[in-house]
Amino acid sequence: MAGYVIAIVDVTNAEGYQAYSKQVPATIAKYGGRYLVRGGKTEVREGEWPATRTVILEFPSLARALEWYDSPEYKPLRPIRHANSHSRIAFFEGVMNPAG
Repeated sequence: MAGYVIAIVDVTNAEGYQAYSKQVPATIAKYGGRYLVRGGKTEVREGEWPATRTVILEFPSLARALEWYDSPEYKPLRPIRHANSHSRIAFFEGVMNPAG
């Protein structure tokens, strides 16, 4: 089953965050991940959405998503994100939908 990462991000320094975001895609691809949502237009229909940026990633499995997060490629980039944004990140296991 696929694994998903949802990041709710409030960017505090656009220039610094851009330096981070330019380096991340190669790390995601190395672990078989891909972007489903990367910023873009957000339309809130219920409640409040506190973020200025939302990112959703899909990986082949939850284990692979967690491996990416703790990888030697991505781990050094996390302090750059921390210095330039406030983030909430969660990992989810997808569901197996029956055919039909």
